[in-house]
Amino acid sequence: MRNLVMDFYELTMGQAYFDAKVVDKVAYFDVFFRKVPDEGSFVIACGIHKILEYLHNFKLSKDDLDYLRSLHTFSENFLTYLKTIRFTGDVYAVKEGTIVFPNEPVLTIKAPIIEAQLVETYLLLLFNHNSLIATKANRIVGAAQGRAVMEFGSRRAQGESAAIDGALASCLVGASGTACTETGKEYGVTVLGTMAHSFVQSFDSEFEAFKAYALAFPDNCTLLVDTYDTLKTGIPNAIKTFNEVLKPLGKRLKGIRIDSGDLADLAKKARKMLDAAGCSDTKIVVSNSLDEYVISSLLIQNAPIDSFGVGEKMITAASNPILGGVYKLVAVKEKGKIEPRIKISGNTEKVTNPHFKTIYRLYDQDHKVITDLVCIYNEKAPSGPLEIVEPNSSNITTVINNYEVRPLRIEMMKHGKIVYEVPSLKETQAYVQQELATLYEGARRLEYPRLYVANLSKRLQHVKAKLIKEANS
Repeated sequence: MRNLVMDFYELTMGQAYFDAKVVDKVAYFDVFFRKVPDEGSFVIACGIHKILEYLHNFKLSKDDLDYLRSLHTFSENFLTYLKTIRFTGDVYAVKEGTIVFPNEPVLTIKAPIIEAQLVETYLLLLFNHNSLIATKANRIVGAAQGRAVMEFGSRRAQGESAAIDGALASCLVGASGTACTETGKEYGVTVLGTMAHSFVQSFDSEFEAFKAYALAFPDNCTLLVDTYDTLKTGIPNAIKTFNEVLKPLGKRLKGIRIDSGDLADLAKKARKMLDAAGCSDTKIVVSNSLDEYVISSLLIQNAPIDSFGVGEKMITAASNPILGGVYKLVAVKEKGKIEPRIKISGNTEKVTNPHFKTIYRLYDQDHKVITDLVCIYNEKAPSGPLEIVEPNSSNITTVINNYEVRPLRIEMMKHGKIVYEVPSLKETQAYVQQELATLYEGARRLEYPRLYVANLSKRLQHVKAKLIKEANS
């Protein structure tokens, strides 16, 4: 881990905190986002487990301190202080894979202010990237309507960690596997892959290439059929490979992959050719710059496609590659009392929600999400009639009754120690599916989805209004 992945102003603020002798002042910082990418309805929170690991291991090395010393910016006393600094705070967060909405505190750091300040950049890096890719991958997996989606994007990812972590985030939300072998090694997800066009080109003929691959992998033979001409040579040579190589061994042709051309038309014609040759069980896989909209279009055209290989559009969230999560101070502890803080802005959407908070999720009788209620940390769960804001208009409210309530956040770290039992990959994958099942179907539409808002409790609204008034007086 590169310990100085932090914005330089975190260190200059640290020096100022140190000089002012306020390094031990307890501060509360919220991680949240203001807008869902791709005009969607929700984000899938991801990267929480990586954040816990980062905070648990946080420290600056001798090399780090030597570099900072070479800048002639920081006092020797401050650098000596940094030598022993560790994260000793508390973390409150939603579980990995939780569906979250704009402007609610997905994660809160409670820690001595210098510790909380120094970890800002890395926390946002982990939350923003992992949540962004998980959310994009979920859209793509949803568009496939139950067909397998394979993550193929490592070579187009924006860096090594983006490839590894992006593949994991994709698999957490439903991708059937990844081409990134390192992700398989580190996290135990399924790794997938067959051949590239170069493999086919390296042989004297397409059939010789297919034959070599079939002999190497007779139980798992998927052939790339578009190197030269999908319908004139690719499919015929795949069928020939089945008849002359696999069939005598008592094996079947598992699949063919098409990576270019009119995928819907080619898939339809390939299906007819395969069926006529006795390969009705052979799967058709397609790839080539796919995203949720292309996949949806292919299925609208009734293309007989069994699975999709998705690369750059998923691993980079190409259509909207920034989540924009932020890290804002919301309270400090003064003389044993939590004092709320607020950021005022000329842009209304940038005015923060103050105070140390908690979130309650409200469900209807069908266990579908109605809304989230953001409350001051010591407020009890709501009960009885509750007035909430309608998602599409801040001026329209409605009263809800007969709802179920679930606290959304968990204390995951206390005094710098992880006090949360981190679930397994399979447990997190199952949890994501449980979360998705609590949404109304309209929330997963690609266009004009059903929206959700995080409502503020009456007490929190009052505190926010009071702070705004005081700031403007």
